[in-house]
Amino acid sequence: MTLPEIRPASACRFDAVSLGEVMLRLDPGEGRIRTARSFTVWEGGGEYNVARGLSRTFGLRTSVVTALVDNELGRLTENLILAGGVDTSLIQWRDFDGVGREVRNALNFVERGFGLRGAMGVSDRGHSAASQLTPAGVDWDHLFGTLGVRWLHTGGIFAGLSESSAETAMAAMTAARRHGTLVSVDLNFRPSLWANGADADGTDSRRARRVFTELAEHADVLIGGSTDFTDRLGIADPVLDGAGTGTAAADRLDLLAQRVLERFTGVSVVASTVRRVVSASVNDWSVVAHDRTGARIASTRYDGLEILDRVGGGDGFVSGLAYALLAGLPLDVAVNYGTAHGALAMTTPGDNSMATLAEVAALVSGAGSHVTR
Repeated sequence: MTLPEIRPASACRFDAVSLGEVMLRLDPGEGRIRTARSFTVWEGGGEYNVARGLSRTFGLRTSVVTALVDNELGRLTENLILAGGVDTSLIQWRDFDGVGREVRNALNFVERGFGLRGAMGVSDRGHSAASQLTPAGVDWDHLFGTLGVRWLHTGGIFAGLSESSAETAMAAMTAARRHGTLVSVDLNFRPSLWANGADADGTDSRRARRVFTELAEHADVLIGGSTDFTDRLGIADPVLDGAGTGTAAADRLDLLAQRVLERFTGVSVVASTVRRVVSASVNDWSVVAHDRTGARIASTRYDGLEILDRVGGGDGFVSGLAYALLAGLPLDVAVNYGTAHGALAMTTPGDNSMATLAEVAALVSGAGSHVTR
């Protein structure tokens, strides 16, 4: 493995910081949004979930850079963040105008899905406080230099909220790497965040490719799938150009990852979650990672994994991977920690895992779902 040297814990206030939006997730349980009469409330967000997993499951010191409106919903979100063990000192608070005309807290309504009915999310996040973060709004040198951070995580969801959020992500990553902080980026693409474009499906693929390319240029660890690499980063598809050994998905992903490493010379590790959806309730789940030594690391496969709530599985992978790498474990072990944690995260409701480190370690070592007494 060829990761840059990770800063020692003794020199840093935080082991990891996430930059992203934290939403209130409203969950109708086994029912549907359109027929719900009550919701369970969780907190969640693609980038935030990584910090939350690192804190609650793995016991690391984490914080989140985000913004919330100072009203009852914002304070509820803060309360949930605190319950997850994540530091809230970096939250920026915005005044509430009584209605939410200019700035709001983001909401996310999520159905879990079951069997042939897939999961579904309906977000209500326009004009959110996090989307209005700016590069100058945070003293990045104080955060990464004076306080010290070992690992920064951000991604395509936060960068897709607005032009200023994309610029904020670039500023954060630039400062982080300047101070020796490792940077991970998840290329999460959500079509709804790139709407109102000229493409046939209504998205703005040109702007998305520009932003995602800049994200990849600032990453040490890059998480994404085949479509992210071809459509968002513009990597030539080996199946289409005849370089592939066949059309097998594994061959294609391996060649794409190699091309990502060739193009983005600052990236040390490329990791891809591999999910085959049998139904909303059963998935095959695994991870493949590549590094600059040419190594290909394939995780333990969890075929026929029974899913309660698939949202957050990928974020669970990233937090498990980051934990193990921060602990100095080799990449093959780290990939399996991430894969196991992601699998466990999908067996409980909400975005975030309810697993313990001992449970993750047991699954990595081969222990299954036997009764613990």
